[in-house]
Amino acid sequence: MSKGITLRLNKEFRTLYYHGASFVDPLLIVYARKNRLGLTRTGITTGKKVGKAVQRSRCRRIIRAAYALYAPSVKPGYDLVFVARSRTVSSTSTALAEVLGRAFAKLGVLTTDGKESV
Repeated sequence: MSKGITLRLNKEFRTLYYHGASFVDPLLIVYARKNRLGLTRTGITTGKKVGKAVQRSRCRRIIRAAYALYAPSVKPGYDLVFVARSRTVSSTSTALAEVLGRAFAKLGVLTTDGKESV
């Protein structure tokens, strides 16, 4: 995700929050919506309720690591936002990868070429 296109504007995040499909889990919330760009854009939100700066940075790192496993199999043309929750701090990227697998399957953003299992 670090070399991919990221969402940066508040307007883009708000559009996903209000008009995107969502998946909620105790570890993570995922929002997804099709865009007209043909590119997958991602964004990560970690609020102050998650913890101090070190904990928020750790959440972003493990979310990026979990997403990296699925990035090749995500259909192009989607905006994705990952919202860290308070339990994200104590989880691992492997646990988050399982949550992302369920989220992407429910939201229908994975390709059907057999790369869905991690």
